[in-house]
Amino acid sequence: MGNEKICCGFGHREIHQNIEARLAKEIESAIVDQGVTIFYTGGQGRFDALFASAVRTAKQKHSHIKLVLVKPYFSNELNTNKAYYEALFDNVIIPQELLGVHYKSAITQRNRFMAEQADLIICFVAHEHGGACAAVQYAKTINKPVINLWKEPSQN
Repeated sequence: MGNEKICCGFGHREIHQNIEARLAKEIESAIVDQGVTIFYTGGQGRFDALFASAVRTAKQKHSHIKLVLVKPYFSNELNTNKAYYEALFDNVIIPQELLGVHYKSAITQRNRFMAEQADLIICFVAHEHGGACAAVQYAKTINKPVINLWKEPSQN
């Protein structure tokens, strides 16, 4: 994908805050202020659905941006639901680096791949456990800029 700037999203499967407006604002800023043209999502859980939806909405204004689903491994569902994936995403990739990785560690390795590729990470991480938290912690260790949309309940 060349020298294009990439933003990826990490977040919990369940979200109990209204983050849509903040998410849309950060995606718009990523496009306009930072030149992001590619958005990576893992496509699992509530945050990923909100992230993908916000990117699709931004595509109405910025037709040049791309939404890419990054799968941790091949599954037959990619063939069975091909039209579904083609309608929702500009591309679906399984990183070469994940070929041969044991399926139990594939999601963690996929998240690390996404973090390594990203120029910016937008996340919703409210607690210090789980895959989203681990991905964001890893991203910080490799000095990736992270925007966390989670707010303390008293800040809502």
